[in-house]
Amino acid sequence: MTTGLVAVLMASAACGSGEAARSDSDTLRIAGPFEVHSLDPASSDGFFTRLQVVETLVSSDLRGELMPGLATSWEDSRGTRSWTFQLPEDVRFHDGTPVTPDAVAASLKAAADEAASPLADAPVERITPVASGVRFDLAEPYPTLPAVLTHYSTAALAPASYDDNGEVTEVIGTGPYEVERVELPASIEVARFDGWRGEQPAIERVRFQAAGRAESRALMAVSDQADVVFGLEPAGQQRVDAADGVRMESALQPRTLLLKVNNDHPILGDVRVRQALSLALDREGMAEAVLREAELAATQLLPPSLRTWHQPGLDPLDHDPDAARDLLAEAGWTPGDGGTMQRDGTPLRLTLTTYPDRPELPALATAIQAALAEIGVELEVDVTNSSAIPAGHEDGSLELGLFARHFALVADPLVSVAETFAPEGDDWGVLGWRDAEMTTAIEELFTQPAAEQAAAHRARIAETVQRELPLIPVAWYRMNAAVTDRVDGFVLDPLERTWRITDLSWAGQN
Repeated sequence: MTTGLVAVLMASAACGSGEAARSDSDTLRIAGPFEVHSLDPASSDGFFTRLQVVETLVSSDLRGELMPGLATSWEDSRGTRSWTFQLPEDVRFHDGTPVTPDAVAASLKAAADEAASPLADAPVERITPVASGVRFDLAEPYPTLPAVLTHYSTAALAPASYDDNGEVTEVIGTGPYEVERVELPASIEVARFDGWRGEQPAIERVRFQAAGRAESRALMAVSDQADVVFGLEPAGQQRVDAADGVRMESALQPRTLLLKVNNDHPILGDVRVRQALSLALDREGMAEAVLREAELAATQLLPPSLRTWHQPGLDPLDHDPDAARDLLAEAGWTPGDGGTMQRDGTPLRLTLTTYPDRPELPALATAIQAALAEIGVELEVDVTNSSAIPAGHEDGSLELGLFARHFALVADPLVSVAETFAPEGDDWGVLGWRDAEMTTAIEELFTQPAAEQAAAHRARIAETVQRELPLIPVAWYRMNAAVTDRVDGFVLDPLERTWRITDLSWAGQN
């Protein structure tokens, strides 16, 4: 089997129809609410890393500790202004071509040119093939480079993956599985790669199927239409709990469900209004009603799963509608007709944009709408494509956006924190907000200061966010998956780097 035989098709049927896939005995069937939007690693949301088709130079374990990926080792020089990553010998891409320093360097240069990749933000001057690996030369000390190279956008692809314009048209990687077929945006099929340098995995074939409707995913989980199903709503989880032959697995993620706020907005630019919106939210009630777990109420932005970043001593975000109304009054808003607050004859009306890819988001949006109505804020909820949030960021039209932000897609959360609070803004971070002390604290952390000083910087960042609320935390996130009993060895990766398919086997096979 060669990657040249891969068929990349446009789906003719609606994504997530919930139709049963064929139940091949040798095929692991995975379903989830996520769509496959691109073959390019930088735009693929990590699908090809999760399916273990492609490899990054550096990997990480379940705790985020760095470990070899495609690179066997690495070392720095010139005070972390130069890094060299050693490549394994006699390794081939899925199309049979050798994994050479030139090929890997070219792939990494392409990643560095992608705005969506954190490698684009690193101070890289040159990426150079060397005798047995790849060297990065940087404009300044950069001790977090190995962590950046865990991000799925930096996966190594074969030269034949790119067309003459440098666009990724085939996914030809080095992992234990190779792509057989991709149907955008609905499915990916992969098969065991016979030339894999490690131990051959027990699972021969894998099929991922996007299923947009929550009830379809629940049905797939309990009716032998899928072996692993991600993204079940509480009703679906209860259905799994009551069914035979399938079980629920879960893991607390370093992910926060939050409100992105347009801080340049004539209403939302007032910190008192942002604080009022936050005080209106009954986070525990929403977490209990929507996520079935009151403990997931976000008392601060960064969740407990990020142990060095979460601040247990920070005063938690409260629910106090009366205090919220007082803040709005202080900002000049008074009750108007129908109970909606108004100022100078203008009603306090806002639009919240969210998307259905994560089924809890529309439900949380409805709960937020009801909570804000209690303090006189009229909120329109727009459930649309996730691309609407970065588009609204770009043109400044976004008012409020509800989404899930993962703070450890790079093994070192500092990289994601820096992106989130970049002074120029970030599609999935702040909009129209900057703070000089915050920027300084983040820059200092990149120099890897002593532990006590680093802790002080992280505390300062958390305190600033808690006070200014350029982003409003709503809930933390627990990933869940329904797993059939015919599969052994399933473990959720809380960092969501991989689905760890090589750890799986069919029940009774061992």
